[in-house]
Formats: sequence, C-alpha cells, structure tokens
Amino acid sequence: MPSVKKELIQYRVIPRKRWGQHFLIDKNILNKIIQTAQIDQEDVVLEVGPGMGEMTLSLARQAKKVIAIEIDPKMVEILKKKVAGNAKVEVIEEDVLALDIKNYFSGQKPLLKVVANLPYQISTPLLFQFIESRELFSTLTLMLQKEVAERMVATPGNKTYGPLSIFIQLFSDPSICFFIKPSAFFPPPKVESAVVHMILNQKPKIKLNDERWFKKVVRGCFSYRRKTLMNALKHADLFLPSDLEQKMEKIGLDPRRRPETLTLEEFANLSNLLN
Repeated sequence: MPSVKKELIQYRVIPRKRWGQHFLIDKNILNKIIQTAQIDQEDVVLEVGPGMGEMTLSLARQAKKVIAIEIDPKMVEILKKKVAGNAKVEVIEEDVLALDIKNYFSGQKPLLKVVANLPYQISTPLLFQFIESRELFSTLTLMLQKEVAERMVATPGNKTYGPLSIFIQLFSDPSICFFIKPSAFFPPPKVESAVVHMILNQKPKIKLNDERWFKKVVRGCFSYRRKTLMNALKHADLFLPSDLEQKMEKIGLDPRRRPETLTLEEFANLSNLLN
C-alpha cells in the first residue's frame, strides 16, 4: 500500500472538509475491513467514497468487479488513472445521495456487496437509502462514525435507540466488528470510527400490515421521544382513534411508557392497531 500522504502530495490533493475526506492510511485496518466483508471471486462490490483507490484496488484483486462511486472530480481523475486497463473496476462520478440506486442497479446479479468508508455527514441518510433499496444488496460492510454504529445496534431503553436502530434491525442483524482510532486516518477525524457488518433480509423480521405506515408511526413517536407514548402520538401527524388508550391497553401497551422503550414487535403491534 503506497503512502497515502505521499500520494496526496504527488497529486496535489488537499482533503476537503466539504466531503468529509479522511483517508485511511493503516494497511492492517484496510485488510481487516476486506476480510470482514468476505469478498470472493464471484462478488460484485459497490464501494462508496473510494478516495485515492487503495481499498478499490485491494477489493478488485478478490472480487469479480468493483463499482466505485465518488463525488470528488479530482479523486475520480486520479482513480481512473490508477485503474486504467483494469476491466474489473468501474468508476462513477456521482453524488451517491442524488443517485437513484434502485433504477441504476436494477436487475443486478449477483446481489451487490457494499464496502464503504462513509463520510460522517452522509452516513445516516445513506443507511436509510440502502435499507430502502435492500433488494439490491446481500451485505453491507461500512466504516462510519462510532456514534452512528452504536445507534444502529442500540436496544430499547438505550438513549441512542431510535428510528435508525429500528429500521436497520427490522431488515438485518447489524454487528460492530471493531473500532478504529483517529490516528488510522489522514487527516485524523475528531471522533473514533467503527466497522459494522450487516447481512440484509428482503422481508422484515416481524409481520407488518403496512411498512410505510409502520415507519410513519415510528418517526412520529420519536419526534417526541421525551413524552409518554400517548402524548407523543397525540402530537404526531397521525390519525388516531378516539379510544386509542383503551385499545393500547388491550394489546398490552402502557400509554405512559416512552417511545424509546418499545421493541420492534411492540412498534409493529402499535402500527397495526393504528392502521
């Protein structure tokens, strides 16, 4: 692995705060991420934010194909030079949040494995986007801010438990594989990072009458997470039956509980009740 710092000087690249650019400089961590992703010769890998391409090239040595999406035109120029003549790598210059992933990769076989060092400022919206397009992916191996990783695996009653925890856990069993110190990057970020691995399920773990309605109920409740469940629902933009309190008690839900204490199954029961 060439010295990233030397390459940045060679290509006259200044890391951009605008795009949250922190380049991984620890080869051991890079290898550990690829090992966690379990890439083999039949896999097609989607990499988001390839940067200088160190992970891209390492992935290409093990995968059937690597599709790298990069927003920074300078990085795209450098990456295309590095992979020139390598038929296993496709570089796409695009803002991944603006890309219609479902249409762009529609019909992709085999299912994509995502491996990405996610810029902190886009990690949460991109996670929701991946979940919405889950039929395209088999696994996600993501390096992101430690705080976001902890929210993904949080359980009911935890202060970090919220919509991200619920929607991620509804379709996968996320696990934090290891943490990464800021010194593994250049420039070093102000926070620690974590690598999370997820095997995606196409169907939710629990039975939902209406998935969209379930998500609306969850978001409505957590918009007022410090209120009781009953008060949170009253303030949310939801149509509620006049005898809601009695109906909640019939399915074993105490209206005085707070939203952050409800399990996936309890949110599903509440959603189905309100629907």
